[in-house]
Amino acid sequence: KERMVIMANNFRYYSPTEVIFGRDVEREAGKQLKKLGASRILLVYGGNSVRCSGLLDKVRHSLKEENLFVSELYGIVPNPRLDKVYEGIRIGKKEEIDFLLALGGGSVIDTAKAVAYGLAEPEHDVWELFQHTRIAKKCLPLGSILTIAAAGSETSKGCVITNEKTGEKQAYDDNLARPKFAIMNPEYTKSLPDYQTESGCVDIMMHTMERYFTNGGNLEITDSIAEALLRTVMTNAVILHDHPGNYDARSEIMWAGSLAHNDLTGCGNDGGDFMTHKLEHEMGGMFDVTHGAGLAAIWASWARYVYKDCLPRFVRFARNVMGVTMAGTDEEIAEAGICAVEEFYHSIGMHTNMRELGIMPTDSQILDMANRCTIACQGRTGSAKKLTWEDAVEIYKNAR
Repeated sequence: KERMVIMANNFRYYSPTEVIFGRDVEREAGKQLKKLGASRILLVYGGNSVRCSGLLDKVRHSLKEENLFVSELYGIVPNPRLDKVYEGIRIGKKEEIDFLLALGGGSVIDTAKAVAYGLAEPEHDVWELFQHTRIAKKCLPLGSILTIAAAGSETSKGCVITNEKTGEKQAYDDNLARPKFAIMNPEYTKSLPDYQTESGCVDIMMHTMERYFTNGGNLEITDSIAEALLRTVMTNAVILHDHPGNYDARSEIMWAGSLAHNDLTGCGNDGGDFMTHKLEHEMGGMFDVTHGAGLAAIWASWARYVYKDCLPRFVRFARNVMGVTMAGTDEEIAEAGICAVEEFYHSIGMHTNMRELGIMPTDSQILDMANRCTIACQGRTGSAKKLTWEDAVEIYKNAR
């Protein structure tokens, strides 16, 4: 196996979330909250999906059995909105909430995290955190009951919110917001449309790949974990594309989603690249595209733009993850690996450029997205290749 001769970085690995995984585990929600000393709960969820599946009623019953006070914030949508965060803060203040329980996927969990920040420091505007003009000092505790395997927010420190008034989609990361527990029953992902399932699989892969394509140090064990996770997600994404009711495949994907974004696959590196995510955030903010699908549409453009600056990693990825066996130069092998990812995305119904995704940004919109991305990144950033505003413009144009 080819590997870069770069020493690993010092690291701290912190993953305090208790995971409760399997069939019927949602019935334990009330007991978990009681164990943690919670008494006044804000239940955060989207809408019809958790109602139709019966999950909402089961969770309500579980909380009622423990005599917990429950208020609700519902109507959370993909690319979660700041106005819902403010609504949750208003409800939380009025009802003296002391714990948040998110029932849904990444958008719901991220909303709960943002509300938890806002309730813990009510004297401040929570959006300041996402603008990076201050750092959180407190956060109310929260837990999650996962219904969509994708974002990994159920065990991560990350949180992404869209300001619908300005079109900004911004992230804030802090260990204060890591959920106290994550209840994960794969059965509740079976009702997802194939497009949403496969978009989630792409997001899981990208959380791993963002940490994999770096120029700042690596550990062999971390690389091996990341590669195995990627192969596992790809195998089971294909199974679910053809057999959406397969419980075992959904279990593999759900667990992979948590492992991909709880920092395990980044131990020993320089913090990762994450420019594909940052570029996609601006697409999501402007066009409201599904996050995983947007990542698939921008990744190949980013990869072809940076791979020569991170060539050993792309060669290793092509060999160990995408199964490229051809002889050739390192550049040819790397390109074959990128092509193999595009073929895989197409095989599960995902898109590999913005045109396929159904959006055609104008030159003006591309400049605007590049401006926003550069501001959000606070200038030049990336690990596979340090990207400037001009680089972002070219990547967007190449993905069009």
